[in-house]
Amino acid sequence: MSAGKIDPMEQFMVEPILGRHLNLFGYDVSFTNSALFMVVVFVLLALFISGGLKRQLVPGRWQVAAEDAVSFIDNMVSVNIGSGGKKFAPYIFSLFYFILFANLIGVMPLAILPGLHTFAVTSHITVTAILAFLSFAIVLAVGFWKHGLKFFTLFVPHGAPAWLMPVIIPVEFVSFMVRPFSLALRLFVAMTAGHILLEVFGSFVVQGFTAGGGLGSVVGVLSFIMIVGVSALELLVCAIQAYVFALLTSLYLHDAVHLH
Repeated sequence: MSAGKIDPMEQFMVEPILGRHLNLFGYDVSFTNSALFMVVVFVLLALFISGGLKRQLVPGRWQVAAEDAVSFIDNMVSVNIGSGGKKFAPYIFSLFYFILFANLIGVMPLAILPGLHTFAVTSHITVTAILAFLSFAIVLAVGFWKHGLKFFTLFVPHGAPAWLMPVIIPVEFVSFMVRPFSLALRLFVAMTAGHILLEVFGSFVVQGFTAGGGLGSVVGVLSFIMIVGVSALELLVCAIQAYVFALLTSLYLHDAVHLH
């Protein structure tokens, strides 16, 4: 990258923490910034869950927050999966709060170490794809385990006329198979787009005030206002994307458990 130019995609680069790549049997096993912040998310999630392990007669704020979080997910699976949904609550809980914490950490404007800033792991398609395909694999496993080959009747809507089946069945099958791709892409695109906007408006602020003059100052101030607005929107998107991912997974599990 040439001097004076800002690359908005640079913030998504996966780089080794120690600045050197570690090769083992021909494979790069370097501990990267992406791996570091996934560990941070797991630690925060474990600390958060530990608050729910307390059994105080008069619960503190931490215990209340953990219990409310569990109740929120319990209500989600009860409403969207129905009977038999309780067994999936731990997975939906882990999925929702991992994505939520990862999203929120990614938007925090913090420098952990000199040259090491917070990293949004959910802005990488590899991470979101693994979460999406894991959810899809669970849906398939549950569907075939519970219904066997009858699971394929999911692609035959009740009440549809027989003469439309040659069209409906392929459409239903394709819509079912694209579910993991839509899950992965929705989260990936939402987080990436927000971070790029913040980077672009941040460069406008720097360049506007550096250029000097009335017009440059106006551009800098307007860009700063846009940063505030986009940052508020990003916080909302962080929660919404985590909720949508968990909600759609619950709905897909409902199809696997109850078919129609």
